[in-house]
Amino acid sequence: MTMRDKVVVVTGAGRGIGRELALAFAREGADLVLTSRTESALQETQAMIEEIGQKGLVVTCDISQPDSVRDMAGQSLAHYGRVDVLVNNSGIGGVSSVMWEIEPDDWDETFDINVKGTYLCCRAFLPAMIERRSGNIVIIGSMTGKRPLWGRSPYAAGKMALVGLARTLALETGPYGIRVNVISPGAVEGERIEWVIQQQAEGRGITPEQARTELASGSPLNRLVPASDVAAAALYLASDRSGSTTGEDLNVSAGLVSY
Repeated sequence: MTMRDKVVVVTGAGRGIGRELALAFAREGADLVLTSRTESALQETQAMIEEIGQKGLVVTCDISQPDSVRDMAGQSLAHYGRVDVLVNNSGIGGVSSVMWEIEPDDWDETFDINVKGTYLCCRAFLPAMIERRSGNIVIIGSMTGKRPLWGRSPYAAGKMALVGLARTLALETGPYGIRVNVISPGAVEGERIEWVIQQQAEGRGITPEQARTELASGSPLNRLVPASDVAAAALYLASDRSGSTTGEDLNVSAGLVSY
């Protein structure tokens, strides 16, 4: 029970990787704050957590909006009294097109949620962590920040930005006993990757089967990544087992990227 008596905030906890993260932390003894824009999905995750025997507080939030994030953080701290771990998982796939055909509003939306949203969440919870001189931040990035994927320029640029954010934040918060790390997953099994595969197929004039094969075949393990593997990496980075690890970018890509 590596997270016993810990309070963990997971953004984007209503489905996909976010739900898997929340359940993994609950199984390790943590109580959760579950946040995203869709309350019904969060309530489903909450019910699963309560079946495990842990507590789950549902707080809807639009992480691109400062007031919404401030309110979510306030409710979280008021309810539990502290937050030990912040897992910045919320993100959108964004527009899928060659860069010169992407509208500025679509570019901005991707950055507002994937990058600005992460900044706002860190900014909201860090003062309390600094006061306690203890805390842990895990940011879910993507291998696409380091390995080109057709039509994904705003997504790729944003995910690489998260690496720079985490490394700088690790330097700034280390003196307060706070660690900050990034996980860069590969193509993770689930709803999101099915959308990416369809967009790749339509945009490039190939079949979905060809697009799927491309995503998996470059990997030494020749497969996509289970969401549970991403959750296991997050548990490691958030636990005392990684006590000397901060400012790192951990690939969980089935070997597709190693830098």
